[in-house]
Amino acid sequence: MGKLTIGYGLILVVLGIAGYYGSGQVSKTALIPVALGIPAIICGVLAEAKENLRMHVMHVAVLIGIVGFGGGVPGLIKLFGGDTGAGPMARGALAVISAIFVALCVKSFIDARRRRKAREASE
Repeated sequence: MGKLTIGYGLILVVLGIAGYYGSGQVSKTALIPVALGIPAIICGVLAEAKENLRMHVMHVAVLIGIVGFGGGVPGLIKLFGGDTGAGPMARGALAVISAIFVALCVKSFIDARRRRKAREASE
């Protein structure tokens, strides 16, 4: 999951930079995905490097994903309302990407718990 988290963080950084420069309007709020992406990358690197921290940093990473989803939902609502501007598109993309990341994290947490219980039962 560490590599997936690094990828998620990189996607957010690219989304933020693209939104900042690609919209034609310089808006500091377009960099919000970068503010979420950098900590996600750090969590992914720590999860890969430190076995004893993996569970904790991955829980922080999923929290970052939940915040990203929550912050992006208003953009999705505007998109469905017909506003196809750069802002709603970027926020909608943030919501969708974050929702997918959170779902993959939850699946990973469930799988890890099942493996741990199976290992304990066999001992």
